Amino acid sequence: MSNTANKSASKRIEALLDDNSFVEIGALVTARSTDFNIAEKNTPSDGVVTGYGVINGNLVYVYSQDAEVMGGSIGEMHAKKIVRLYDMAMKMGAPVIGLVDCAGIRLQESTDALNAFGEIYMKQTLASGVIPQITAVFGNCGGGLGVFAGLTDYTLVEENNGKLFINSPNTIEGNNASKCDTASAKFQYEAGNADYIADEASIINRIREIVSILPANNEDDDIYGECTDDINRVCAELSNCAEDTAIALANISDNNLLIQVKEGFAKSMVTGFIKLNGITVGAVANRTKVYDEEMNLVGEFEAKLSPCACQKATEFVEFCDAFNIPVLTLTNVEGFKACECSEKKMMKAAAKLTYAFANATVPKVNVVIGSAMGTPYVIMNSKSIGADVVYAWTDAKIGMMDSKSAARIMYADEINVSDDAVALINEKAAEYDSLQSNIMSAAKRGYVDTIISPADTRKYVIAAFEMLYAKREERPAKKHGTV
Repeated sequence: MSNTANKSASKRIEALLDDNSFVEIGALVTARSTDFNIAEKNTPSDGVVTGYGVINGNLVYVYSQDAEVMGGSIGEMHAKKIVRLYDMAMKMGAPVIGLVDCAGIRLQESTDALNAFGEIYMKQTLASGVIPQITAVFGNCGGGLGVFAGLTDYTLVEENNGKLFINSPNTIEGNNASKCDTASAKFQYEAGNADYIADEASIINRIREIVSILPANNEDDDIYGECTDDINRVCAELSNCAEDTAIALANISDNNLLIQVKEGFAKSMVTGFIKLNGITVGAVANRTKVYDEEMNLVGEFEAKLSPCACQKATEFVEFCDAFNIPVLTLTNVEGFKACECSEKKMMKAAAKLTYAFANATVPKVNVVIGSAMGTPYVIMNSKSIGADVVYAWTDAKIGMMDSKSAARIMYADEINVSDDAVALINEKAAEYDSLQSNIMSAAKRGYVDTIISPADTRKYVIAAFEMLYAKREERPAKKHGTV
């Protein structure tokens, strides 16, 4: 029995949807199996409440598992209700929201239950990239049900009672829940499997926010809303936010709105949704420092791409491209993270991020806010892989590598015989900066469209996305890529 059973499935739906908007479907469905005396048990709705309603006027389909009915376990008829919900959502082009509190597969129904799991997987797969799918975990979400969450676009976990896992912590050799609770919300949040963790009320509010800013489906262009902020607002302190780009993104967004995705994972990369003149925009930004709400420094990173940061950005860009959400990047990167662990995964992770940006056909704007060096600069939505508009701050740099490193390589013979190697390196580095890394050099070659003041960033990116509103871009005909 779930420790959250006293919070009924129906009450969660009521809290989520607009008042009096929920219409239940399949309320009279019960378990069909007769094995192990299931027929003698009371299984109202077979442990899941399904139906539709609205969130801020937007149609959504919702299923909410009832832990008071056989632990909310998934059997044949339970699954068929969810499958039917997906069928309706796909026809209508509306999001599916799953409120999960489940003991797992219903052992009494064996292969029927296994087949039921597979049918839900199939519907989730078909719906991927067509309608947004959101999973909120309030109790247990383990084993095969953990794959449910993995197949959806946005996963939220209640911070105290939510449990998200494939293998229970106690089944992992050398571990137990008291030693390392791998099913905890915090663990999965930091691992990148949960996008958001909080108390139940905050999770409900976050779902409502997400639904309100996302398109209903991949053909819906309703990502535009009224803007009550000044589109020409000067962001006077933006240059001070170059290190913590989460603050920078909130600063340029309408009314400082920023909804981060996977905030607890790979913190050297920020991904999230902002609003620019009422338009929902997906934002990706390198970050070197993290400040909390009291502006205390709580994290610091090199300006390097790591495999996890690439993975985080890749998944986000692919989601935005699937739902026609424009992408903004803030670039400040000087290289790849160099360590044995990163080297095992860096090559493929970097390739996937390159592919995601290059393959995306949505409007793409890049702002170089610091250093943009070497291959990582190219990968981070540069003009060469398809950025439509590239801006750069006045003190930004674009180049092959750090100027001193370049000087040591290019003038190695002279440095080796110099009486003052340090002075020579500094001299040659300054020359290299002037000729190669200077932002004017990139602008003269067309790699940067406009050099802008940091304070004017908001109005420039708004203008760019307005210009790109009707963008259409074709790709070679193929089934799908293989990167």
